[in-house]
Amino acid sequence: MARYLALDAFRGITIALMILVNTPGNWSQVYAPLLHAEWNGATPTDLVFPFFLFIIGSAMFFSFKKSNFTATPEQFIKIVKRGFIMFFIGLMLNVIPFTTHIEDWRIMGVLQRIGIAYVVAACLVLILNRAGVFIVSAAILLLYWGLLLSGGDGALTLEGNIIRQFDIGILGTNHMYAIGGVAFEPEGFLSTIPAVVNMLLGFELTRYLTNIENKKNSVIKLTLIGGLAIGFGLLWGLVLPINKSLWTPSYVIYTTGYACLLLAAFIWLIDIKKQVKLAEPLLVYGTNPLFVYVLSFLIVTVYLNITIADTNMYAWLYAQFTLLFPLKLASFLFAFSHVILFWYVSLKLYQRKIFIKI
Repeated sequence: MARYLALDAFRGITIALMILVNTPGNWSQVYAPLLHAEWNGATPTDLVFPFFLFIIGSAMFFSFKKSNFTATPEQFIKIVKRGFIMFFIGLMLNVIPFTTHIEDWRIMGVLQRIGIAYVVAACLVLILNRAGVFIVSAAILLLYWGLLLSGGDGALTLEGNIIRQFDIGILGTNHMYAIGGVAFEPEGFLSTIPAVVNMLLGFELTRYLTNIENKKNSVIKLTLIGGLAIGFGLLWGLVLPINKSLWTPSYVIYTTGYACLLLAAFIWLIDIKKQVKLAEPLLVYGTNPLFVYVLSFLIVTVYLNITIADTNMYAWLYAQFTLLFPLKLASFLFAFSHVILFWYVSLKLYQRKIFIKI
């Protein structure tokens, strides 16, 4: 079975990008590619979360292979426990430092979605064979498409979509995120269903890759799959817009296509051309992905709750960058400095062989 360092580098760059796009100096001073699309469409930033789901699916393959994909009660209990812990950590990140009343706590979020998607995807890959995984994935996307369109007039708008209506009924507006003053949960319950497919495709593409001994062939095949997926996603987008907030099926296929292309590029660079030195920073970054993500979130929370010169520490630090650089560049460099900071943390953990897992 072929082993690909490219998969580790892919995980590393995904974490680095998550920190880069989540930590600008000022949200009103951000280069366009580092912002999410306002509604329909996709920017490079809109690829990051699907990449993370894809790479979790990839990691699942190697994890379950150790037990020969055995579906035991103990395995399912472990899966549910891991998913619950991720959900709980995500919830705590939403409410720390506990200055918000419990009636206004936001329930869902990135880690909550990952936790739910992980439980569903992990159970499916242990229960089903490869054909079953693809059939279920296709069924999820098609049924979700039908569900989206069942909303009638305004079915794909911010205010009128059925995803929002469901989350309001389950969560209540006080426990939801808001976009432009409208209560809407971009990591809501229903829209987590198609996100499961990103994880399943990451799992199956990793299974496919590891059975191709000739890595040059894997680059060619991944590139073809990626190009076809992007093309199909764009075609589907003509009737069902590519939309991250609704996590539309066209968005799932489109983003998976880009994951394939990026992975193919890494395989060519690292596993074929042996440019491992260039990839070492990414390999280090991918060793403690969940811990680094949580730590980056907590650091920002600390910044926002420390006062310096009549403002919070976050704004004060950004202001120091603006003394030397134009506003948008200062915002970018502020974010990039945190990418470097958390890489250094990852490096120290890696050197001490500390790997924090759930």
